[in-house]
Formats: sequence, structure tokens, C-alpha cells
Amino acid sequence: MSNDKETRQFEAEVSQILKLMVHSMYSNQEVFLRELISNASDAIDKLRFEALSDEELFEGQTDLKIEVEVDKEAATVTIRDTGIGMSRQEVTDNIGTIARSGTRQFLENLTGDQKKDSRLIGQFGVGFYSAFIVSDKVVLTTRRAGEKEAVRWESDGEGEYSLEVIEKEARGTEIVLYLREECSEFLEAMRLERVIRRYSDHISFPIFLIEESTETDEETPEEDGEESGQDIRQVNQASALWTRKSWDIEDEEYQSFYKHVARAFDEPLHWIHNQVEGRLKFTLLLYLPTAPPFDFQMPDQERAGGVKLYVKRVFVLDDAEMFLPRYLRFIRGVVDSDDLPLNVSRELLQDNRVVATIRSTATKKVLKMLQEISKDEEKYQTFWSSFGPILKEGIVEEPSKKEEVAALLRFASTAEAEAKQTVSLDAYKERMKEGQEAIYYVTADTYAAAVASPHLEIFKAQGVEVLVLTDAIDEWVVSHLREFDETPLRSVDRGALDLDSLGNCDEEQEPESESPKVDEEWKEVVEAVKSSLGDAVKEVRMSKRLTDSPSCLVREEWEMGSRMRRILTRAGEEVPDGTPTLELNPTHPLVVRLKSIEADELTEWAQLFLDQASLSEGADLEAPAVFVRRLNDLMGRLALEKVGEEETAGI
Repeated sequence: MSNDKETRQFEAEVSQILKLMVHSMYSNQEVFLRELISNASDAIDKLRFEALSDEELFEGQTDLKIEVEVDKEAATVTIRDTGIGMSRQEVTDNIGTIARSGTRQFLENLTGDQKKDSRLIGQFGVGFYSAFIVSDKVVLTTRRAGEKEAVRWESDGEGEYSLEVIEKEARGTEIVLYLREECSEFLEAMRLERVIRRYSDHISFPIFLIEESTETDEETPEEDGEESGQDIRQVNQASALWTRKSWDIEDEEYQSFYKHVARAFDEPLHWIHNQVEGRLKFTLLLYLPTAPPFDFQMPDQERAGGVKLYVKRVFVLDDAEMFLPRYLRFIRGVVDSDDLPLNVSRELLQDNRVVATIRSTATKKVLKMLQEISKDEEKYQTFWSSFGPILKEGIVEEPSKKEEVAALLRFASTAEAEAKQTVSLDAYKERMKEGQEAIYYVTADTYAAAVASPHLEIFKAQGVEVLVLTDAIDEWVVSHLREFDETPLRSVDRGALDLDSLGNCDEEQEPESESPKVDEEWKEVVEAVKSSLGDAVKEVRMSKRLTDSPSCLVREEWEMGSRMRRILTRAGEEVPDGTPTLELNPTHPLVVRLKSIEADELTEWAQLFLDQASLSEGADLEAPAVFVRRLNDLMGRLALEKVGEEETAGI
């Protein structure tokens, strides 16, 4: 057999990550063993699954195991498995390149702070490359089950690697780590055993630790195929964690398994372990992460986490998204069913009755878990800051769970001193003023823009709390969540405002009975402004919501909000035509001025009020330069008038 040996260069991104890993992960070096054993476990899982349809892949060897061998003299640690192995093409595709669309973004997010970068690398995932945390050379030998050709991969992690075709009798993968001198602690078998028990005790395949025997009796016969001079012992329980009873599992074991199944470095915020036995038999072990993994926002086919499906303890699918709705896609863990066939596909699972039952149960359990942790404000804020916008999707995605999800939502509010989203709809209702009939909200691109909105002026004057919605999805949420606990949700910038609904009105505010007088007093001005603006506005009216600003734009209750229109427009979507109503503040001196000026100047002021109102809600003006010139002209006239008044008064 020709060895076909060749030397290749690492991709630039791989070289960067390898260097960062060595320098940033020094404080948590032992994770290399967790990662490599986890990979070995995955390889055995894949073999078992593929062998369901092709038993020949076992090649007569059904002994599924992982071995960790230490050689002090050679200063090496070897991890080998009897899993599926890799072909030459798979080695080329998976090692030496990082075929993930987020790699460049990951590198751009690095700070240069080793502690912060360490956490970021953990979120990104280290996998095979963790070998270089402790090694100055790595040799990987592998043969894919069912194939004759094996391949050896070798590198010092500095910039290049070699590939060589070799012969290998057993299928699977063997990785030899040549440890750096400062990492010699991992040549101690007891050190390795502690790491394995800590991180990999739950692995459902036996993990054997092999070391030089301390026996001095050379006459000791070899047993069970053990080589002379070697001590071989199993160091893990080799039972799937989720199959055990919850009261027999320590928190540390749950936390360790989370890091394995989610390929995560953070601690889980919470978890649920539920074993269902009845008409159907299945087990759920689901985790709520503390922080989103780096690839969380990537397309599903590129993400490594999610919920894994096992059938009778046999791994079947990674990221089995059909067991939870999309708005709970941050959940990690395991579903194990006794009632599904082993040879299932994603397509067959989509409309499966068993899947529907498991999905319903899992969704209820997760929502109940979130309800429980919401009682701990600090803990829930940790969750919300990481996954709040994702959970909000549930209002749109699953109408039958709308009330449950709505109770879990958190918003910023004008009653709070900062932009942090801490206010629940229940808390808002408890603080509603006497006589208040609606939950009021304002939408904007930022918290600062929202609280500066002229639409909030009457609410501030009356001491009425308003929810501040700044997430992009909020527009869709409130369009589907029309009420909560029988209380309607209303936007402050839509519909004619009913002052009576605000509860106790300020004595200085005009009573509702005075409205006809106001309308009559301003009738000519309103008609003149509407005439000058033409089709740019649907209507002009005197405002009941403004106390400080001269103008604002208002749309009908059923119309799309201005922010939603901007979001859709930027996304290239067609937005239906909609013309706003211009409201003028009858107490503002600039508006009062409209009663005493000529028609041509009134037109200029009317357009200025319209442009100001558009800017205040975040819209872009069609002709900013025209707006600036008009503003300067009108300010100049006011300044000249002021000078004239002062001269007349003899100042």
C-alpha cells in the first residue's frame, strides 16, 4: 500500500485558534480529556446507529469501549476508541479546517484578555483541538468501519500537518498526545482518573485506564488479553445518567453531564429530569444554559447543541428539534424513548404520534421550570438577558400557550430607572392606577429614544407607567398579544387617547367636556394645516397626549406601527400604504402662533411640525437639507421678531 504522505498548511483561522487555546486555556487544561473522550463516545454512538442498517460495520468486534493509556517513559497519553472511525476525506474535512460560518466572527470578538477569551473559546467549542492545550505534538490514527484504508494525521500545532495512508487492523480512532513538560501532571494515572470521574463518569460506554503495572512478580499470568506489565481498570460507571433515578444523582454529576451533552463550559442555570412510564415510556433530561453558546444564532444545520434523541439508550439524532418548539431552542439535553423505532429519520418523526406526546410533555415541563425560577429575580434575569428575545417568539409561534408565555415575559418600563428588562405583565397590572383600563406600551429602537417620545408626555404628567419595547421582535409580540389577563395592551402612539382611561387627571388638564370648545377654537387652524399638508397626513387634530412637544404622529389602533414599518422596509418587504394623523399641542407657543400668521408662513410651520414629529419617532426624512433650511429660516424670523419687540420696548 502506498503511503501517499503529504504536508498541508492549517487554515489561518485554525492556527489562530490553536495559539489562543494554548495560551488562554492554561487554567483549565484538564478539559482536553473531557473533549477527546466525548468525541470518542460520539464515534461509538455513530457506529451503533449506522450498524442498525449494516451489521457488517462491527467487523466481528462488538466490544464498544474507550481506552486511556498513559506512558510515563514516552511522556504520552493515548485515547483510543472502537467507534466508527474516519476516512481520509473526513479527516481532511474535520481536522485542519474549521467549516463553520461563525469562525471569523468568533475571532473578531476576541478581546486579548486571556480570562475573557477563555470563556469565549469555551462557548465556541474546542473539540479535537483541545489536544494542543497540553501537547506539543499530536498523532491521530484512524480507520473508518467498513473501509480498508487507514490514515495517520500528525501535527505540532504550529502551522502545518501531515497526512499519510497506513494500515490499521482495528476500526476506530487512536490519538497520541506528546505532553509538554509543564503538563506532566497528566502522566499520573490518579490525576487522569479524577478527571475522567469528574467529567465522563456518565459516558455509557466503559472507559478503561491503562498504566504501567506496579506488580514486580514477573510470573503473574496475563488475564483477559491484558499485556504483561500493564494495569487495566474501568474507571467510569458506564451507565447513561438519565436512566438513573434523580435522587441517586448528585448535582455535580448533572452539571458534568450538561457540559458533555451541550459541549458547554458554563454551568447550567437549572435542569429537569423526568421519567414517564405509562402508555408511553420516555425520559427527559433537559437543561437551561446560563449563557448562549457561540453558534446559537447560526442556522440549525451548523449548530452542535440542542436536544439529542436516544431510542432505548441508543443514540439516534443530534439536535432533534422536533421535541420542543422553536421558541425553546435554547434548551439542551436528552430525550430517550422506548416507543420509537431505532431506524427513524427526521422526516418520519415530524408527524409521529409518540413525538407529539413527548413534545407536549417537554414543553409543559420547560415552561413550568421557567415559572419556578422566575420567583428568583436574580436567577431569572440571568436567563432573560441571554434568551429573552427567543422566548418572546412563543407568543407568535404557539397561540395555545400565549398566556403562559406572556406571564414569563419581562420588559423595561418608565417606572424603572434603567433600560433593564425586569417588569412582568403581572407586576405592571398590580401597579396600574385606579381606573386605568389598559396596559400601555411604547416601541422604539432604543430605551433612550422611547422615553424621549412625545407620546409619553401625558402619561408622565399623569404618573401612568408605560412599558418600553425595544427588541426587534416586540412589534410582532404585541400584534399577537392583544390582551393579558383580560386587560388590553395599547400603544401610546395609536388611536385617539381617552383621558378618562388614565385614572385621576391633573386639575390643570382640560376636562373631557371642554373638548368641543377646543375643537371649535382651533377649527380654522386645523383646516389650514390639513390643506397645506395635503395627502401627507390623514387628519390634523388637537392633541390630548402632548404637554411639552408641539406635535406628534398617531396611527389608528389597527394600523402597523412606525417601527414595524421601518423594520419591514429595511428587510426589503413590501409595506402597505398608511397615512398618519398629525396631532398638535394647543398649549405650545409655536402652535399658538399658527393663529396669527399668514398662510404662506403657516405652510412652512405645518411642514416643520410634520418633519419634527417624524424625526421623533425615528423616521428618516426624504429631504433632510430642506428641513434644516426651513428650520433655520423660521428660527431667523423668530429672532428678528424678538429684536424688534425689544427695540419697541426700549430695551
